[in-house]
Amino acid sequence: MGSSSLLLWSLLLFLIAFPRVTLVHAFTGTYGINYGRIADNLPPPGSVVTLLKAAKVKNIRIYDAAHEVLTALKGSGIEIIVGLGNEYLRDISVSEDRAMNWVKENVEPFLPGTRIRGIAVGNEILGSTDQELWEVLLPAVKNVYNALDRLHLTKVVEVSSPHSAAVFASSFPPSAGAFKETILPYMKPLLEFFEQINSPFYINIYPFLAYISDPDHIDVKYATFQSNPGIYDSNTKLHYDNMFEAQIDAAYAALEKAGFEKTEVIVSETGWASRGDANEVGATLKNARTYNYNLRKRLLKKKGTPYRPKVVVRAYVFALFNENLKPGPTSERNFGLFKADGSVSYNIGFTGLKPSSAASSLHSLKGTGLRSWFGSSYSLLYTTCSAAVLLILMA
Repeated sequence: MGSSSLLLWSLLLFLIAFPRVTLVHAFTGTYGINYGRIADNLPPPGSVVTLLKAAKVKNIRIYDAAHEVLTALKGSGIEIIVGLGNEYLRDISVSEDRAMNWVKENVEPFLPGTRIRGIAVGNEILGSTDQELWEVLLPAVKNVYNALDRLHLTKVVEVSSPHSAAVFASSFPPSAGAFKETILPYMKPLLEFFEQINSPFYINIYPFLAYISDPDHIDVKYATFQSNPGIYDSNTKLHYDNMFEAQIDAAYAALEKAGFEKTEVIVSETGWASRGDANEVGATLKNARTYNYNLRKRLLKKKGTPYRPKVVVRAYVFALFNENLKPGPTSERNFGLFKADGSVSYNIGFTGLKPSSAASSLHSLKGTGLRSWFGSSYSLLYTTCSAAVLLILMA
């Protein structure tokens, strides 16, 4: 084999081993935050971006596609899932043109500067009592996906639809996880479509809600990742020392029973309220800090669950701020990690809008510099190799 041929094969092997293929991953980290805005006292989006960067949060979800938020996020590097609200589903479900108009107005103009990585079509639809919305969810999802496809954005923007725990008929023990029979005629076709387009199953998981509904029988330490005896699932012979992982594995069990054992589960919401009404036992600052501190520590380990040990757990915390205009019990307005002034609600390792220490800034600079160097060097090497292959082929 001549030297030119040897070089050609070497370069081709490099290109095959390190392809520049863009796959859609709406959530590339493990720890994200939901940025809800049902409030009249929150900082402007530009300040929120500063806060997120100071806290080193790289993945967020919003519940709409507010242009001021998307504009503020431009160039930040923060990856975002936008929401298509439940109120739009009926119109979107009956018209691909309406779906296209929504995507062209709320997604396409902001790419690529704003890193929109997903569209959540509706929120907790199949766990609601509105059966008309059950019926229009899948058509709406398909129309949004088809609009992205026509705009060649399906490799950039994922389509999903998060669910509440109300979709389950049972979730304890985890191996008994199963969907309600009433929603299966709607859930299965939705999951089949998501399987085709490689979208995960997003579920809102709240040990907080489970605990306040039955504090006499649920150990608060089990609900907040503290040392406790845990539970044993005799069907799988697996031990659980926290409810969060048990609920995720219940979702995996339900998916398996429905025929979707390969679908990944991602937690779209989880959190703990720092205040509540008199009947909301456990809604305290101490429990909120304990849950969110231990959750963050657990997610940063990048590990799986007892039933899916090789699938890294990913979760978006609810929520970034306390939202003073949310209806419902007091707890609904007190899930925030941060106060409206940008300071932390309690200490779980974030600094908020306060200046970082010199050491932290230096560490961040070093990390960013190394990643930037590697990224630019890789691009240069890749481009050089590609050009060399073309020159050899043309020789």
